[in-house]
Amino acid sequence: MGPVASALRLLRTVRHLRWRQIIGRVRFRLSRPLPDPRPAPATRTAPRHWVQGCGRPPSLVAPGRFVLLNECRDLGDVGWDGPGVTHLWRYNQHYFEDLVADDAAARAAWHRSLIHDWIACNPPGRGTGWEPYPTSLRIVNWIKWSWQGGTLSEEATHSLAMQVRWLTRRLEWHLLGNHLFVNAKALVFAGLHFEGSESRTWLRRGLDILREQVTEQILPDGGQFELSPMYHALALEDMLDLWNAIRARSDSLEADDLAWIDAQRSTIETMRRWLDTMMHPDGDIALVNDAAFGIAPARAALHRYAKSLGFAPALSPADGLTVLADSGYVRVQLAGMVTILDVGRIGPDYLPGYAHADTLSVELSLHGHRVLVDSGTSEYGTGAERLRQRGTAAHNTLTVDGADSSEVWGGFRVARRARPLDLRIERGPDGRSFRIACGHNGFLRLRGGAVHRKTWTFAAGSLEVLDEVTGTGRLASFWHWHPSCRVSVIHDTGLSVRGTPDVTVDVAGGVWNLEPSTWHPRFGVRQEACRGSVTPSGRTIQVRFRWSDRASSLPD
Repeated sequence: MGPVASALRLLRTVRHLRWRQIIGRVRFRLSRPLPDPRPAPATRTAPRHWVQGCGRPPSLVAPGRFVLLNECRDLGDVGWDGPGVTHLWRYNQHYFEDLVADDAAARAAWHRSLIHDWIACNPPGRGTGWEPYPTSLRIVNWIKWSWQGGTLSEEATHSLAMQVRWLTRRLEWHLLGNHLFVNAKALVFAGLHFEGSESRTWLRRGLDILREQVTEQILPDGGQFELSPMYHALALEDMLDLWNAIRARSDSLEADDLAWIDAQRSTIETMRRWLDTMMHPDGDIALVNDAAFGIAPARAALHRYAKSLGFAPALSPADGLTVLADSGYVRVQLAGMVTILDVGRIGPDYLPGYAHADTLSVELSLHGHRVLVDSGTSEYGTGAERLRQRGTAAHNTLTVDGADSSEVWGGFRVARRARPLDLRIERGPDGRSFRIACGHNGFLRLRGGAVHRKTWTFAAGSLEVLDEVTGTGRLASFWHWHPSCRVSVIHDTGLSVRGTPDVTVDVAGGVWNLEPSTWHPRFGVRQEACRGSVTPSGRTIQVRFRWSDRASSLPD
């Protein structure tokens, strides 16, 4: 791409930013605050009514040995900063999530040593560990650890106060979204952990930001507005933590703040239902947009946490149709089939960093087993694999002239974006069949001015998908199979998918091609899989999936 085209792409990207982000970015780059080494405020005793939250698998497997993002590293080899690991791995190293992981009390001596080493090796205000996002998560985890029986030394308490003061000068107004949310959460936890006028200032600022951001970031249907099930689950954990901490320290808050957190009960319940809608029967999230297993707490852990805080038990989604109208997702559950359709925008216009070019994609599970999958997210950064995983061809939908439906680039950037068109939902008279149709305009930017429309027709034992494209341009339709599926070509227009159950797939208007592909359900994980593609003979492609209503087992 030439310099003029690159400049135009950048302009099409930044024009969506809010003035608050632009001003915040200038201030963030120009500001060079100094660490504040004053003595820490006095700390309160641990709250009596704090409820231990969601655990995670341990990430500290020996003194100084981390397993993060499915990579094992020794502190003596990689240190706390510098090259040798990815930036995301380094971020996770600085979160200190093992302090509140499963069986953390058994590793308390390791944790005390690790905190001491971190303070010694990470000078205030310098390096990755002092970036606002890892600082925010670390503040919360150190405080949770102390509330759950850990002992922060005088040195650690002083460092904690310095981290909070530093954070107040580095709030991520230039990013907004989940980053600003966790900044504010950290201020609230610090305000509830320490006492005195300084801590009250932290508490007030955090609560004021959250009052605004909860309304902005949690959509009326319950979804976190960046539209990633993974980040939604993290946001749900944040909301439960805030409910937990504020109720446990209710004597420290004003009546208006307590009324606000009480009002979030309905928000949390709606968020829980949204998460349930975006789950597959195997108990894990749909991998739409940036999403991976093992980063956020599992659904069951989140619901156990909510129940321990007095929320109602979870209910599994019932058969039928569930429409998340504000988020742009549709779930169809029918006779052992679960499909999740993406018929919405890619995310907030001013914050599409976690978006994939996956408009009109679909995920399919049959009798508890995944069959059609989005190819997942295994890494961040700006490399070719990150770009491929965000691209349209990595999802179960269609490209025109090889282009992505939304112009994803640069790791976390999007220039021109697909907009959904004319969503229509029809229910059959028997309640056992559905037809859903939607289009998008993401290919209008191309020379051929194409518009893509897709219709899904659901019935017991079958799914028919019709793609129709107006305008001109070379079409290719992609279908990604779960690694457990054994896919073979019966003839040019037919596939056999051996799985649970077996599926036959026929295409009208094109021929099948099969090629090796990969699935990435977790960061740092690559599983061999198969991708089918359809080369059409015209401007329509009709694919029909048929399976038995009864599950069958894979052969030996």
